[in-house]
Amino acid sequence: MVIKNLTRGLSALPLALALSLVPLLPLPAAQAAPAAPAAPVAEVTTLADAVGLLKVTEENRAGYTTSSFRHWNAGEDTADGCDTRAEVLLAEAVVAPTVGSGCKLTGGRWTSYLDGQEVTGAGSLDVAHLVALGEAWDSGASAWTAEQREAYANDQGADVSLAAVTARINRQKADKDPADWMPPSPEVQCRYTGEWVATKLRWQLTADDRELEALKVYAEGPCEDTVVRYAPVA
Repeated sequence: MVIKNLTRGLSALPLALALSLVPLLPLPAAQAAPAAPAAPVAEVTTLADAVGLLKVTEENRAGYTTSSFRHWNAGEDTADGCDTRAEVLLAEAVVAPTVGSGCKLTGGRWTSYLDGQEVTGAGSLDVAHLVALGEAWDSGASAWTAEQREAYANDQGADVSLAAVTARINRQKADKDPADWMPPSPEVQCRYTGEWVATKLRWQLTADDRELEALKVYAEGPCEDTVVRYAPVA
């Protein structure tokens, strides 16, 4: 009521005086900017329950080539001059390497968890897709857009999606699923199984019958206490 009366009073004053008083009026609040989309909430569950969430279908490799997945791209920090591979190596280094011109990495030390090997020198390492590109294609990525496949191939949004490992163990792993290959050391098999399932759930990838049965063996046996954390992609 006070503001309305003051506004009416201003209309009766000389124009110059009225304009001089206008700034005294409270200004309307600025419209709030739209809130940024909330990040997906991480799901936390047991390995057995996580395995139960996997959709089971037959796999189909038809049409797959590695070029279907663009990698490595400019990475999370497009201004650092390093591609995704180099950024993962930097993030996982036990002893940080020296970063030279063109993001050339010199020195440094890493632990390849799939085989427990200590590695010095980035050239001896692969950055492995935990769920290999061929397996992802078989499990649903064949129906994705090129942009979705690129996002998968360069996924640094989850710590488990990409791993710096020895070239030798990555060749052994290739594009096999847990029905056909597991890390040789029992000490890391539960971690690997949990990260495999987390990656599949994060990207809504499916499993085939043999894969599911292999996962159940670990989930209901030696890895029953393993916790799975994953955040579905938006």
